[in-house]
Amino acid sequence: MKNLDISVLLDFYGDMLTEKQREVIGFYYNEDLSLSEIGEFEGITRQGVRDSIKRGEAVLLEMEERLGLAKRFRKMQDGIGRIVRCAQDISFYNGEFQYSKQIAEKADEIIRLAKELDE
Repeated sequence: MKNLDISVLLDFYGDMLTEKQREVIGFYYNEDLSLSEIGEFEGITRQGVRDSIKRGEAVLLEMEERLGLAKRFRKMQDGIGRIVRCAQDISFYNGEFQYSKQIAEKADEIIRLAKELDE
């Protein structure tokens, strides 16, 4: 299985790559094309595709190591998920208590906004 983290890092730091690296990594990780298929499409050798992917991966991993944006985003998503679960628990235990329902609605709104950012 290909590393899904690279696909996520491509979303965060893809603009830091050359256009060719961004395309090749996108084809490889997001479109699941082989090195040969990408090479044919891009008009370069299989080895050239592999080298471009490796260089691009190195840039993406270095950017994440320095900035940590993807890691912070995952932590925020986890936190939002916990907020929603807590709000749902409050709603369940308090029945129709007015504030717990509002908390659950706000938490659901936060989740929807986070998903929109993720897309």
